[in-house]
Amino acid sequence: MKKKLLALFMGSALVLGACGGGGNTTQEPADNGGNGGETTAPADNTAAAEGIYAQSCASCHGQNLEGGVGPELATVGSRLDAAGIEDVIINGRNAMPGGLIKGDDAKAVAEWLAAKK
Repeated sequence: MKKKLLALFMGSALVLGACGGGGNTTQEPADNGGNGGETTAPADNTAAAEGIYAQSCASCHGQNLEGGVGPELATVGSRLDAAGIEDVIINGRNAMPGGLIKGDDAKAVAEWLAAKK
C-alpha cells in the first residue's frame, strides 16, 4: 500500500511539474522603420502563440490540442472568448495553476485559442 501511495504522489508531482516552467518568451515588436518610432506587432502572431503553447501548455493539453492531463482545447473557442481564455491562463481553473503564461504572451495565446472552434 505504501508503494502505491508513493507512486501516486511521485506521478502527481511529475505531472504538475511538467505543466510549469517555461522561460520568458516575450517577443519584442518589430520596428516599422519610417513611422516615427512607432512599433507594430510581429508579423506572425500565430506562430508566436503556437510556440508559447508548445513550450508552456502542450505537456498537459496535448501537442495537437487534443487534451491529456488537461482538457482538450481544439474547440475551446466555441466555449470561451479570448477574454475568458486569458482569465483562465492568468488565474488558473480547477487543477490548472495560474500564471504559467503572463502579459502579452497570455493575450496572444488566448486570442489564438479563441479562434479554435
